[in-house]
Amino acid sequence: MATSLLTSLFFTFWALLISPAISLTCSSQKFTKNQVYSNCLDLPSLASYLHFTYDPSKATLSVAFISTPSKPGGWISWAINPNATGMAGSQALVAYKNSTTGVAVVHTFDISSYSSIVPKDLSFEVPDKTAETRSDGSLAIFATIKVPANLAAKGTINQVWQVGPGVGEGGMLEKHDIAVANLRSKGTLDLKNGQSSTNSGGDTTVKKKNIHGILNAVSWGILFPLGAMIARYIRSFESADPAWFYLHVFCQISAYAIGVAGWGTGLKLGSESSGITYSGHRYIGIALFVLATVQIFALFLRPKKDHKLRFYWNIYHHSFGYAILVLGIINVFKGFNILKPEHKWKSAYMIVIIAMGGISLLLEVITWIVVLKRKSRKSTKPYDGYNNAQSNQQPLAM
Repeated sequence: MATSLLTSLFFTFWALLISPAISLTCSSQKFTKNQVYSNCLDLPSLASYLHFTYDPSKATLSVAFISTPSKPGGWISWAINPNATGMAGSQALVAYKNSTTGVAVVHTFDISSYSSIVPKDLSFEVPDKTAETRSDGSLAIFATIKVPANLAAKGTINQVWQVGPGVGEGGMLEKHDIAVANLRSKGTLDLKNGQSSTNSGGDTTVKKKNIHGILNAVSWGILFPLGAMIARYIRSFESADPAWFYLHVFCQISAYAIGVAGWGTGLKLGSESSGITYSGHRYIGIALFVLATVQIFALFLRPKKDHKLRFYWNIYHHSFGYAILVLGIINVFKGFNILKPEHKWKSAYMIVIIAMGGISLLLEVITWIVVLKRKSRKSTKPYDGYNNAQSNQQPLAM
């Protein structure tokens, strides 16, 4: 029965992952002033859209960029980077709601580096720029840009877009997230053909984060709990002995190997991300590695069942095991909050954990029934007259 439940669980898990997402497309968007553009693009991240018309005879680019701030009161940005592909060095148009009037405004920012983001005129002309709040809570930036001669000759520009959580005093922008979607919000815009291209494989850092997340979710978040379930419940069935033990060991050693690989990628990411620290996630990860390492090597010091130290070894083994189980699941959710993948991934993991919890509850009941029946059979064994007579026989007086 447990096998069929687990099979149903994983079919549900994969069905959720491959289910198509229903989203808005740029072709369905309308503007309050009925502006019309020659091209529109559904940008590949941050639920953002770009409408544009390019006039090669005048080297002018008219754009309408639509996106939603990451939090109410936040900002959106669309930028051109004349010399590179990332945010550093870009010339940005930033829109947000004025905190006093509630009216959307747009300003220009020269982002010379990640540490220097200041309101400033751009390196190219922007004859016209406005912003508006849309009925769905998103913001729109409208602008006419004089494309620099060198970019006009190439016919392509490097575009960058972004969303942020808020605006401080003096119009200073609060830092945006560094999740996968934020790191992928860049590409090349073909002005002549009306197309946009991005790095399909994503940023190298994004790939490493994805690998780190998958390895740790599978090891600490699924395999370790599954191994604990095997030891807790399957061993109750006499016919499963000693198969349950070898299955438990195989599951936990596999989880440890995968977890160490995930831990290693985390260390590598940390060394490559100076100034970015997730203390809670990091410390729990270190604690998990230490606990699991001690747990694995303690298998070689496991006393025999009748040894006087076996009782204390069991206490230690169970305590460490449950600590790993709880900390592992907590850290997986912390990782989701940092990485911010598509919502379906977190939902799928939650379904797996809830289902494993439900199966554990069911098996707990079955296990107690089996154990109690076994004890009941032992306590109701038939009377053995010979043995009992022998044990109670007294010597005869001579």
